[in-house]
Amino acid sequence: MRELLTVPRVRRIMSIAVPIMLGMVSQNLLNLVDTAFVGQLGDEALAAVGMGGFANWLLVAFLIGLGSGVQATAARRLGEERPEEAAVGLNAALVVAALVGIPAAILGVSFAHEIFSLLNDDANVQQLGGDYLASRFVAVPFVAANFAFRGFWNGTNRSMNYMITLVAMHAVNIFLDYSLIFGNFGFPEMGVEGAGYATSCSLIFGTALYIFLAFMRARHNGFMRLKGLREVMPTVLRLSVPAGFQQLFFSGGFVVFFIIAGKVGTEELAASNVIINLMLVCVLPAVGLGLTGASLAGQAMGAGKLQEARSWGWSVAMLGSMLMGSLGLVLAIGARTWLEIFLPDSPQTLELAVVPLVILGLFQAFDGIGVVLLNVLVGIGDTMAAFKINTTIQWLLFLPLAWLFAVNLGYGMMALWIGMIGYRALLAMSMFWRFRGSGWTKVEA
Repeated sequence: MRELLTVPRVRRIMSIAVPIMLGMVSQNLLNLVDTAFVGQLGDEALAAVGMGGFANWLLVAFLIGLGSGVQATAARRLGEERPEEAAVGLNAALVVAALVGIPAAILGVSFAHEIFSLLNDDANVQQLGGDYLASRFVAVPFVAANFAFRGFWNGTNRSMNYMITLVAMHAVNIFLDYSLIFGNFGFPEMGVEGAGYATSCSLIFGTALYIFLAFMRARHNGFMRLKGLREVMPTVLRLSVPAGFQQLFFSGGFVVFFIIAGKVGTEELAASNVIINLMLVCVLPAVGLGLTGASLAGQAMGAGKLQEARSWGWSVAMLGSMLMGSLGLVLAIGARTWLEIFLPDSPQTLELAVVPLVILGLFQAFDGIGVVLLNVLVGIGDTMAAFKINTTIQWLLFLPLAWLFAVNLGYGMMALWIGMIGYRALLAMSMFWRFRGSGWTKVEA
């Protein structure tokens, strides 16, 4: 146990992980800023943006999986001492992002209101949510490209490029949020639609910045070269498609979760949106550790050092558990104070959220094991197993039981969040046993 957290190991992990985690924290801060801005527009706007955000995630989820394929191939090429081929997987992913993402964006914008009408029964929430979805769907291909670049930078131990880009994107987003939601600095007042356009513009800006950095710092890795593209495309798709399906079903599960919350009530839906965004304070830094572990393990696998790959996974899982546990405790102790920031004029909604937030905060140390190991397994290419495990627990157990107890039997908000804890606990145990086994060591990338 002690040898997994020696000072040199922790230093190496953190040298890669800190930029990723700071980028993840900035992403969460952006989510919280968005929530705080939109929360000033009322419960209906907050519910529309919460549901709309996950519906948008559902559309782009399959393309997000491209980042996993890129990271796995880039890390393996580095471990095999073939750095001149590390960006070939990125090139292939960018082609897929354009070919699939552009038609998806056109369809999404065209049918945004029809899509949202399937997710919520409240007419006002439907109108607001449809406007928000249309403004977010514009950026679908850019989301795919950004995740592909993230996989490349993380897989080649250059996570600082990811952090720089993400922080710059968020600065653009916050400025445009303030301008477009409320009509400041001469911009039109667009409400929730303005929040969506602010995010889309920041994503487009991020893609442009990633391309600039790649031309400056990744040409020697084969960025934008056609050589090897045809050979690596099947590998990238083989690793990315299961990861994409996992993201698709995972995000789809959260859309269904919000539908269930909306069936319980609009206040419950708004409260759930705030809780999710607060819980991401704990989860996103741990995701960063998982991505770091995937890079280190993938490089060790490329060098044929399987035992070293396993030890990197356990090291980051231990660090992730400690980190999420500490952050969760802070959330649990100050639950009411944190909620008052986002629900200052909604005392009933705030009361609904307090107890679930406390319970979830105390659970985070255990959840950290699952979060980290899931991202390690996906990042090294064990995407099919991760897809099967997560989808089975989420769709065959958690969601049916949540509907039964929260809606049909009338137990409401508490049933939703007790069910969430059960789902996350089963996922953590499953990820632990999968990584403890040997199936993932046979994955080729």
